[in-house]
Amino acid sequence: MSLMSLTAVELGKKIKAGEVTAVDAARDALMQIREKEASINSYVTVLPEEEIMARAEAVQKQIEDGILTGPLAGVPVAIKDNMCTEGVLTTCSSKILGNFKPTYSSEAVEKLTEAGAVMIGKTNMDEFAMGSTTETSAFGVTRNPHNLEHVPGGSSGGSCAAVAAEECSFALGSDTGGSIRQPSSFCGVTGIKPTYGTVSRYGLIAYGSSLDQIGPIAKDVTDCATVLEIISSYDKKDSTSVRREDTDFTAALVSDVSGMKIGIPRDYFGEGLDPQVRDAVMKAARVLEEQGAVLEEFDLSLVEYAIPAYYVIASAEASSNLSRFDGVKYGYRTEEYEGLHNMYKKTRSEGFGAEVKRRIMLGSFVLSSGYYDAYYLKALRTKALIKRAFDKAFEKYDLILSPAAPTTAPKIGESLKDPIKMYLGDIYTISVNLAGLPGMTVPCGTDDSGLPVGLQLIADCFQEKKMIQAAYTYEQRRAR
Repeated sequence: MSLMSLTAVELGKKIKAGEVTAVDAARDALMQIREKEASINSYVTVLPEEEIMARAEAVQKQIEDGILTGPLAGVPVAIKDNMCTEGVLTTCSSKILGNFKPTYSSEAVEKLTEAGAVMIGKTNMDEFAMGSTTETSAFGVTRNPHNLEHVPGGSSGGSCAAVAAEECSFALGSDTGGSIRQPSSFCGVTGIKPTYGTVSRYGLIAYGSSLDQIGPIAKDVTDCATVLEIISSYDKKDSTSVRREDTDFTAALVSDVSGMKIGIPRDYFGEGLDPQVRDAVMKAARVLEEQGAVLEEFDLSLVEYAIPAYYVIASAEASSNLSRFDGVKYGYRTEEYEGLHNMYKKTRSEGFGAEVKRRIMLGSFVLSSGYYDAYYLKALRTKALIKRAFDKAFEKYDLILSPAAPTTAPKIGESLKDPIKMYLGDIYTISVNLAGLPGMTVPCGTDDSGLPVGLQLIADCFQEKKMIQAAYTYEQRRAR
């Protein structure tokens, strides 16, 4: 059995106990990559073997010397390719950053490095995190390990596929509108999007700055809570970072939901939801009810406005954020051009993919002087109303339970035929980002084709522990 079949925490314990070494773990991860990567394409960049082994040996020595004592010391990790890693290619899966090697690492990556995790490589993603399938990458499509004809979801599809295919022990992803939770559902892994501001965005290449958040992807709830505890911190380099004292998330790994009130939005269980997904999610809800949770259906208003509000705000922020990629300072530059403006135009035309161009154009349109009030300001007001609707719900409920996606993973090629249909697939995840809430996905079954179904739990701001406790309780009962 490969060491990559263990959870990250289990592997960390074995390394700490001297049963295996960090070098053994790194070697196993590379072996899995050699066997599976050609068919799955989870990674954009796998670090050279000598670099990985040198890092693993250095970490092993620090473990033996008692310097590194944390739960993830020596454990292999994969990083989504929109997080800066010093000296390592960071492309956002785009041609325009195809040669970019940052001079610094993102804060979340630094935290994992300090904890002794061993980075294996950078994972594939939808270009600049714009997409729900990992098909918009300039470096080829990532495939779902459960069925290679299907997508892994997106935009963190590479990270989720790498964990599901056991090509690493855990991974980092980023979530702008469900980009951790939806692919976690499609790939049958666990993922957490924390409260906005909990994990520093320093070094995360921005898509929608008011929505982006880094989070863990792993095999189970324990791993996710452990990783989140390590990467959460106040960071003065990030103006949106929040100073919190309650980031001991592993303290919430308690199997008890007695008296916990869980709301189930009727709006999320209507038209468009696959019956097999609905049945799996409701079966999981009944497991929590059997453990003492109080379940109640309710109406969560404004759901139908979440997708248009999200795509207006996210595209507006993207058009602003991506204006820095102009061929002047770093990244791709067109070879032949006449003058500065022609160089800008040709560099961006050649460097950005179709989906990114589509969102830049939409964002530029809604920010233009004639349409700013009609679209962008209206979207911001809608965002505030959605937050108010969740505030009202959390006055009554500890958690909200829903599907993570309306279907299981679609076949490769289906979603890109109809971008609007792809956008509508984010209906259950987008509101969480608009309201800055924490949300997580836990596997809760499969459909008739063997494709995974994910249960989504949503908590109020800074209430990740309730979410983790309920997810852990469900996971413990499901395992029996």
